[in-house]
Amino acid sequence: MAKRLLVAYGLWALGGPLGLHHIYLGRDSHALLWMLTLGGFGGGWLWDFWHLPAWVATANGAGAARDHEGTVPALSPLRLVGQVMVGMYFGLMAALGLPWVPALLAQPLAVGLGVQLVSSVGDQTAQAPNTLTAAFLTSFLFQGRVLAVLPTSLAASIVAQRHRRYKPRGMPRPRLAARLYHLSLACLAFAAPLAYRGLYGAAGVLGTLMALPRAVTELLFMPFRALWLLVELLGGSSACERGTGFQASGWSQRQLRAYEVLGLPVGSSVEDVHRSYRELVKVWHPDHNRQRVEETEKRFIELQEAYEELAGPRRTVTVAG
Repeated sequence: MAKRLLVAYGLWALGGPLGLHHIYLGRDSHALLWMLTLGGFGGGWLWDFWHLPAWVATANGAGAARDHEGTVPALSPLRLVGQVMVGMYFGLMAALGLPWVPALLAQPLAVGLGVQLVSSVGDQTAQAPNTLTAAFLTSFLFQGRVLAVLPTSLAASIVAQRHRRYKPRGMPRPRLAARLYHLSLACLAFAAPLAYRGLYGAAGVLGTLMALPRAVTELLFMPFRALWLLVELLGGSSACERGTGFQASGWSQRQLRAYEVLGLPVGSSVEDVHRSYRELVKVWHPDHNRQRVEETEKRFIELQEAYEELAGPRRTVTVAG
């Protein structure tokens, strides 16, 4: 079916950042790139306005280029810049969405796929194994650090430009339903980890908001707690003068165990209990210790119980007479 320029412009205006006009013209790689970058970060979508007539003509066969077999496409600085930018973008998204995957695996794979996607736009492509190999080798040299996305993307882009070629002609095009299915799977693979991280962050914010009433209550009762501590200190001064001090027998076994779990000396202040609990929870949170699930869960439960035992109002301590 012949493609119409008016329809292409309409899809460009209505859903250009999502690549609808590229889907209409059979440019699936370009459409996927636009879906994952929202129209090439906005600028690429505007740039498409001047190219639509030529793309429509090519889709209708009127502007089909001659057979490129045995030839190499001309070097494109614009495509090279796009490869570097998209490779970096994919690498950063992998660092955000896949923190539990080793950086030496997730980062070069994401960067290489981003560079390869830009390489496949239009009638050109590149040899994917060479592009991915360059990305993995460069990332390994930089030990998978986040800042390595720039040299990794640059190296993969240079290799992709070195092994660029034209796509073979005469290949049968899949039906629209199959094309949309493949595009949906690719978008899902890209967006699912980011969506999970977003929901996880939202849950953390919600937990903080739910803890605000308790924090306000603690703040309101702080003067009374300070007064109570002062009374305890003044009341125990005579015993301290006699050299007896506080006796461990004044504490229950549960309290002694709670102080031991939190790594605090017996009789530590509530502020020390809060501080030690917050620090240990960060260390023993299950999301940070996926290699030791059972040990982490056991330790996390012990911290919760110890905190609940000591975080309430200070109990009266028996002083030796």
